[in-house]
Amino acid sequence: MTDHTADAGIPERSTQAVNQSFGTAGIAPMDRPSAITRFFMGIVAWAEGLNFKYAKLGNPPVYDTATFPWAAEVEKAWPQIRTELDRVLARQSELPTFQDISTDVKTISTDAGWKTFFLVGFGVKSEQNIKACPQTWQAVQKIPGLKTAMFSIFEPGKHLPAHRGPYNGVLRLHLGMIVPEPADKLAIRVKDQICHWQEGKVLIFDDAYEHEAWNHTDKTRVVLFVDFVKPLKFPARLVNWALMNLAVFTPFIREGLDNHKEWEKKFYAEAEVLRNRPQS
Repeated sequence: MTDHTADAGIPERSTQAVNQSFGTAGIAPMDRPSAITRFFMGIVAWAEGLNFKYAKLGNPPVYDTATFPWAAEVEKAWPQIRTELDRVLARQSELPTFQDISTDVKTISTDAGWKTFFLVGFGVKSEQNIKACPQTWQAVQKIPGLKTAMFSIFEPGKHLPAHRGPYNGVLRLHLGMIVPEPADKLAIRVKDQICHWQEGKVLIFDDAYEHEAWNHTDKTRVVLFVDFVKPLKFPARLVNWALMNLAVFTPFIREGLDNHKEWEKKFYAEAEVLRNRPQS
């Protein structure tokens, strides 16, 4: 939520469209030698222009949550989601860092301060994680066009530098799960808006704008992190649908899915050992 409208959930500045910068100063572009990937990324660049032009709700950096009636239903599920999160955090040290799953994230994060717990990534489910968090999974089903859902865990002192998302065909939702005090040491900047998370409250923004986030408190911050399809008009809606369904076949996404499967296999094998350990 933004500073002076935190309770209302209304962005601090006008929600009229402003230009997105398709790149971030100081962040190296992905180095992908595959000709197929280079071709795909060229199409993505063209599609981003369409998405900006044909956006149903305009292109504000931060959205008024009232624009999405289903957001209130997600907020209502916060107590159940928090209960499941607490069980996940019992093994917090064993959770993967974001760059363990998606190696491209190494351009912005190389330490152990950003951990994740995926339920679905680019439409591909983690059945084991969903089984561990059924109420969370049920809650995110209320979000039209759901593509990615995970717990995003910032350890104390974590600062994610300015960057932009890879594609503007999705919007991002954060549901504040664990938000430590003091508030002025914990925030996310989206373009020129400083927003503060609140436990049980949704924040929706466009990660195609430059953004950065930080946790300068001495406690862990956790949000439920969701990407969902941006509401678009024809023809952008059709092009976006095609790209979303093709994205899973690109090498860097396949790599991330394979990395997650390997982590998941190890994580749940260790959980089985713990369950079967003789009681003293």
